[in-house]
This record gives sequence, structure tokens and C-alpha cells, in this order.
Amino acid sequence: MKNTFGQNISVTIYGESHGKAIGVVLDGFAPGIPVDEAFMQRQLTLRRPSGKISTARQEPDPFQILSGVYENKTTGTPICIMIPNTQTKSKDYSATRALARPGHADYTAHCKYHGFEDFRGGGHFSGRITAGLVAGGAIAISALKAKNILIGTHIKSCGGVKDRDFAELNSDIQELNQKIFAVLDATQEKMMQEKISETAQKGDSIGGVLETAIINMPAGVGEPWFDTIEGVLAHALFSIPAIKGVQFGDAFDMVDNYGSQYNDSFRMQENHVITETNHNAGINGGITNGMPILFRCAVKPTPSIYQVQKTINFFENQNADLQIKGRHDPAIIHRARVVVDSITAFVLCDVLSGRYGTDWLTKI
Repeated sequence: MKNTFGQNISVTIYGESHGKAIGVVLDGFAPGIPVDEAFMQRQLTLRRPSGKISTARQEPDPFQILSGVYENKTTGTPICIMIPNTQTKSKDYSATRALARPGHADYTAHCKYHGFEDFRGGGHFSGRITAGLVAGGAIAISALKAKNILIGTHIKSCGGVKDRDFAELNSDIQELNQKIFAVLDATQEKMMQEKISETAQKGDSIGGVLETAIINMPAGVGEPWFDTIEGVLAHALFSIPAIKGVQFGDAFDMVDNYGSQYNDSFRMQENHVITETNHNAGINGGITNGMPILFRCAVKPTPSIYQVQKTINFFENQNADLQIKGRHDPAIIHRARVVVDSITAFVLCDVLSGRYGTDWLTKI
């Protein structure tokens, strides 16, 4: 029954979708890291629903920092952030208490928690819980930015509509972090939103692929076996609801090619080590080599759809049909990208603190 991640800097999540509040506790951050509450609110805005392409549940997310911050700086003690739930409609779920929603964790949660789980809105399994990660992630993102380590994620594809590839990473990341709908090509952005709207009208949902870039990570961070950079990032990324696949660099795209095509040749450029290509996503032997880290996450279609589906009544052990009511997203990919950025920032702060010490994040 563990809800904590991290070795040097740990993240603990708490709360349920329809409980009184959700939140996060961060432990291990060095004292003196700036905490910008306006930026935290901005990040939460990126996660919130947006118009007809999102759920009608509109939570304002008025977070409260209960401990660990004084005069806008971390104190070095645990940081507790709480976000009240204000827009719950628990009655939407009472009638279907015993029906396992396809694609959801209703049945598996019942098996694990023996019927004591809070089932309303998915309870602790709900994507609503990611709001705490985003609020806390803003602190991690700011700490990394002060070290010139930048993270940016765009919607690489959604419903068959594809965005352009990353080009000039620094400017692309800067642009993405200012956008509500994180797409680099404005034409594709409009087409994606139209596709999501069309899907919503059908009572269905769609998924897609998020692509993330990290720049200016120092070389030599990571472990060669069980705590590789890929392994730790994937571990954390798979904790995000709806993430069903993670690919680093070209990975599956290169499996039918030769080593001569996949290997990244090392060169010197202005007294810096670089690679001519970056098929391996800035990682060799589980350790960063100083090149940009690139990975993609497969986001499944939102499991809550308004069509009749086959299921079971797990109280009576009988087959049943289910048509979900309530407020649900036809796609969550545009809301999930800031969650990916936040989780990624936690991992980077954790591994960097393990390599250089926790105070490294506050050293100029």
C-alpha cells in the first residue's frame, strides 16, 4: 500500500477524487529553493479542463501550502500541498457501484482493497490525483530551470493527426510551455481539437502520443543497471493514469536497422562532447551523455465513454451491461502533458540530488 516515489527527493500523493481534498508531500528538497505560487497556479491551469474537448468538471484548484515553505523559499522540511475538491457529484457513481467500468481500476481495486476502497470517481486511481503532482512539480521545474535544465512536451499525435517533430529544442520548449494545447504546428493543433470534438459527439474517446525533450542535463547521471535513467523515468511515467507505453529515442523505430545506423558517433564541438545523431536519446548504459533526452509516451483513449459496454457485476458475479453517466474527457492527452513534465522534473531532481547532493539544486 505504497504511494511514495523517489530515493533522495521523495513524492507522496494522497486523497481521492471525491474526497475532501487531494495533495502531495515532497521530502528531501534543499532549503532555499524559490517557490513561485503564481507559476504553480499557471501549471495547474495547463492540467485543468479546456472547453468542449474536456470534462465538464471544472475544479478551480485553490491549492494551499501547509508546510515546508516560508517567505517563498523551501525550508528543507517536508512540503505539504493540499487542493480541496469542490465540484464532486458522487451520486453519478452510486448506481454503478458493483459494475466494473471497462478500462478502469474498479475491479482490480476491489480485489486489492477488499471492498473498502473509495469508488467515487475512481477514488485514489483517478486522474484527479495528478493535480497534486502538478502543483508540487512546479517547484521541481523551477529548481531545474535555475540550473538551465529545461523540459517540454508536445502532443506528437492524437486521433491520427500528427504534429511536426522537435526542431530547435530550446525555442520549441519555450513555446510549448506557454501553450494551453501543446502542439508546435498551429494547423495540426486545430485539426486535433476538431478530431477530439467529433469524438465527443460520438460518445467515444481517443488517445495519442506525447513526446518530451529535456535539454542541458549534465553527463554522468544515472546508474548502469537497476536505476538507469530510462528505468527510473519509465517507472515514474507509468504511474500516470493512461500511460501504456514509453519509448526512448528511436527505440522501436530502429529495431530493423543496423548498428551502423543506430549508433551515435561521438565528436568534439567547441570543447564539448556531442554525438552526431541522437538515436539513443542522450543515454548510454543507463547514464546521461549530455545530449538531449527524448522520449515518447503512449496515452490510451479515456476509458470513460458514453456508449453501452459489456461488463460484470462483481458483487453478484454476473454479466451485465453498463452505460456510464457523469462528466468525462473525450481525450486527456492535452491535460496529461503537464503531468508528464512534472513527473519528469521530480525524477531529474531526485537523480541529480543522488549524484551531486541535495544542496546542488540551490548552488549557483
